[in-house]
Amino acid sequence: AQPTTNTQAMAMSALRMASSLGLRAMPARARVATQSSRSMVVRAAVSAPQPVVVKREDVITSDPHNNVTDHIFEKIGYNLHKRPDHPLGIIKSVIESYFDEKYGQDTFTSYDSLYPVVSTYANFDSVLVPPDHVSRSQNDTYYVDEDTVLRCHTSAHQLEMLKDGARKFLVTGDVYRRDSIDATHFPVFHQMEGFRVFEPTEWEEAGKDSVDLAAEELKDCLEGLAKHLFGDVEMRWVDAYFPFTEPSFELEIFFKGEWLEVLGCGVTEMKILEEAGLQDKRAWAFGLGLERLAMVLFDIPDIRLFWSDDKRFSKQFKEGMFKAGGVDMQKFKPYSKFPPCLKDVSFWLPKEGDSFTENNLCEVVRDVAGSLVEEVKLIDEFENKKKGLTSNCYRIVYRSMERSLTDDEINSLQEQVRSDMVSKLGVELR
Repeated sequence: AQPTTNTQAMAMSALRMASSLGLRAMPARARVATQSSRSMVVRAAVSAPQPVVVKREDVITSDPHNNVTDHIFEKIGYNLHKRPDHPLGIIKSVIESYFDEKYGQDTFTSYDSLYPVVSTYANFDSVLVPPDHVSRSQNDTYYVDEDTVLRCHTSAHQLEMLKDGARKFLVTGDVYRRDSIDATHFPVFHQMEGFRVFEPTEWEEAGKDSVDLAAEELKDCLEGLAKHLFGDVEMRWVDAYFPFTEPSFELEIFFKGEWLEVLGCGVTEMKILEEAGLQDKRAWAFGLGLERLAMVLFDIPDIRLFWSDDKRFSKQFKEGMFKAGGVDMQKFKPYSKFPPCLKDVSFWLPKEGDSFTENNLCEVVRDVAGSLVEEVKLIDEFENKKKGLTSNCYRIVYRSMERSLTDDEINSLQEQVRSDMVSKLGVELR
């Protein structure tokens, strides 16, 4: 993997926070989805009301840029954020209720069914991500083809909605990032963001600079949201960098004895508003991760649990159960933790090319083992100067959230992983 500058690292963090802005007209394949077996029956996000079927071959193709796997495709249409008794659906509902209470019922329109296949323009260019930015690489993003991706952030729909007349709205949805494997990372997660446009009369009547007014209201709004979620907690604002807002901020709270980053936000860059024909307006935007909040508030230890159909998990959560800060609220009670199975694999890295990266290794392991893999971690690395080769040793931890795994089952998975590492990543096993 290529090293990143501080600016690139901050921008990548920003993309994950989903505060970004922009989209051109949605391509034909961009849809609102519901799941139906191995295909999704969908309708266009804004314009076309007629149902369309998106099949596996619509997102997994022979295009040389395609890197979407079956493991990822199978997650499309789950809509965890739309399940009222699911932790993500509960947090989403609590946030929507806050905006109704603060601004008036339905003042902020909620969008939660926008299909995640978008153009690269939507995902990157109108977010003002530079053409050579590391986040555009196939190592970080799921490409359907050269011009189409699975969205990395829900902000991919903002420009279209602005052009369609939306001025105050919330967007929630599943987003997709090629990432490491551990208890807090999963290649499909859920983001929620808000966007608010100001008219010139608002800052004129307030007698304030437009940027100052937007920043002040934004901070007031989000401090109230933090209290709504976490109770009476200490808060602090940290200056940040995002390519799509200026000024930009991160909100941190002191919760359970440590500082926790809650969200990213800022005043929208004028270039984005100009693209939407709103050059005389101002706006703010924020973005947050639902899994991150739910794990903290419900004491959920492993991100894979959100995808579990085990009733021992699902029965612990009910619509309306939330209480600010989790005070006097039922938290997640772990059930029997099944034993892990550790497998190490050592190999020589390819001398040439970029076929091996840690993200690519994680994709190989996920495609074989799915949610049975708990962690993939580099545990040793050394260089053989005589051979001119570098050796890596990775530890793969297998563990089911629902049952004990057999030795034969794990051995079979590990052998397939080893085989795929050679054929797909070009490594030489040791």
